[in-house]
Amino acid sequence: MDKLKMHSPDLTQENIARIRRLFPGCVTEARDEVTGKLRLAVDFDQLRQELSDSIVEGPQERYRLDWPGKREALITSNAPIMKTLRPAVDESVIFDQTKNMFIEGDNLEALKIIQSSLLGKVKMIYIDPPYNTGNDFIYNDKYSATRGDWLSISGQVNDDGGRMIANLDSNGRFHSDWLSMIYPRLRLARNLLADNGAIFISIGQEEAGTLLQICFEIFGEKNFVTICSRVMKTGGQKGVHFSPSVDYVLVFAKNVFELAPFREPISQNVIDTVYTSVEADGPRKGERYRSMGLYQAMLDARANQRYFIEDPDGKLLIPPGSTFPQVKEEGFKVAPLDGDGVWRWTYDRFKEEKSKGNISFVASERSSLIHPDGSPAKWNVYYKIWLNDRLRDGQLPGNILEKFQSRHSSAELKKLEIPFEFAKPTDLIKFFTELVCAEAGDVVLDFFAGSGTTAHAVMAQAAETGKNLGWICVQVPEKINSKEDAFKQGYATIAELSKERIRRAGRRILQGECHPDWNRDVGFRVLKVDASNMKDVYYRPDELKQTDLLNIVDNVKEDRTTEDLLFQVLVDWGVDLTLPIRREIIQGKTVFFVDGNALVACFDKGVTEDLVKDLAKREPLRVVFRDNGFVSDAVKINVEQIFRQLSPTTDVKSI
Repeated sequence: MDKLKMHSPDLTQENIARIRRLFPGCVTEARDEVTGKLRLAVDFDQLRQELSDSIVEGPQERYRLDWPGKREALITSNAPIMKTLRPAVDESVIFDQTKNMFIEGDNLEALKIIQSSLLGKVKMIYIDPPYNTGNDFIYNDKYSATRGDWLSISGQVNDDGGRMIANLDSNGRFHSDWLSMIYPRLRLARNLLADNGAIFISIGQEEAGTLLQICFEIFGEKNFVTICSRVMKTGGQKGVHFSPSVDYVLVFAKNVFELAPFREPISQNVIDTVYTSVEADGPRKGERYRSMGLYQAMLDARANQRYFIEDPDGKLLIPPGSTFPQVKEEGFKVAPLDGDGVWRWTYDRFKEEKSKGNISFVASERSSLIHPDGSPAKWNVYYKIWLNDRLRDGQLPGNILEKFQSRHSSAELKKLEIPFEFAKPTDLIKFFTELVCAEAGDVVLDFFAGSGTTAHAVMAQAAETGKNLGWICVQVPEKINSKEDAFKQGYATIAELSKERIRRAGRRILQGECHPDWNRDVGFRVLKVDASNMKDVYYRPDELKQTDLLNIVDNVKEDRTTEDLLFQVLVDWGVDLTLPIRREIIQGKTVFFVDGNALVACFDKGVTEDLVKDLAKREPLRVVFRDNGFVSDAVKINVEQIFRQLSPTTDVKSI
């Protein structure tokens, strides 16, 4: 049986494999300086030769964003880690059936661990990272600095050598620290986005410019959607030259050509003040609409959109200009010159809309149109935008967000009796979710979870619309200052507070009016980032000494449960971490069934041949055992043969 690797993907080796597919002659083998094993390596001299007409080398000037520590951040984002996710069932809600996850731990490590499970499956990411205002973020990132001496001299390491940065303005590497923190996290996050997904990043003025450049590099300038300005508050006298009243949300697509157009519902105020006309007769009699001019002066000249239209008097109309079609009949076109007006649509589109009753002529003493001889016309041409169509399709949203002020989030948290400052309002996340998540089963990820606003918002959105959306939140267990109200109320970390906010929000949502199609999933699995379940010898058997033999009869750490092992297997195999889990006792052994027969696992010791045959008859897609879990070596040897006979399509592994 093959063994599972039990560590996060090695993204560097995966990238090299991609290069090998494109340029096989540029990839060779080299011996790893640490392990002494052969690994794939890039022959950069040969690659430069392949790309000799376009490569940029040496100190040549180029357009890019650099900072001290960028190379280390890039290397760290690709390097594998020997970490796992350990389930905390007692802290979870409806653990076995929920589709939501709360991951407690460093988000860089969490993003690496879930790479295989969620690759290309996340529809929307929303994050509210630290704004880098001077003292608002703390990390354990050892890679963010290029030299340990800098950390020691500047007092940025604890007694154990771990990095604990309070990013003060006096820090000479102020922007570099922040960039080294956000860069690898966004690189990993992009991998998780679906091709038709989008990421929304809240940020303040301190790092808005640098974050934009980082996102250009990671997501590509062509996938830039917009920068939203969110009104945080109105009024106030803080500041020196201006009172800061807005922050920003950067929006990028994974692939802008796959991202569906954004639409938002029409407000009642717009309905009452804009859609004021009522159709008098015809198939849409009694429906409300608004009128828009078919000619608008700001339209650019377009070759196929300057033509004649016949008015109710039988005369020809055309937008103002000096160029006219030679044939004086409706529909004949001419290429416009500079200064010539054009219609909004082509003539074919005009005819189609006219046949549907969507065109109206309105007499006007100040018509903006002219006749072929240049004389002013007395008619304007309008097209109708029907309210019912807009109610169905929605309208294009603006990127100035005025309805999501910070005071709204304060009121929400007060109702839940959760002490937390500077949270975003749930309506902001619901607004973004509504723009992107159109289908049931879409997943929203937030790896700077804070107080849990995103989880609260997604559950509320699902309850209102009936779309069964899922969410994943990641939050580091950052300690709360003993002087803060949250600590006095019993919360030791931000992660604890976040989980309790989500529990309370779920209960409150269930008490309200819910859409009948909603699955009422307010549960979540708590999974905690921790060191691997496997002893070091599992990864480095070459370092085994004879004196260690008695200590490694079992390669699993003594304090780990079978549930711990199951989730590390799910991570390693790239299985959905929210699939339903069922436990059964079969022949005295605990057997896990994940999503029915998608994966069957037994980590108990003393597994017999009869149990193996029983599991094989169920024909699971995958099965995994403990390497030393069999009652004898003979049973272990026969496992693959048994499955080959009874369930030949089953993938058999061990840990």
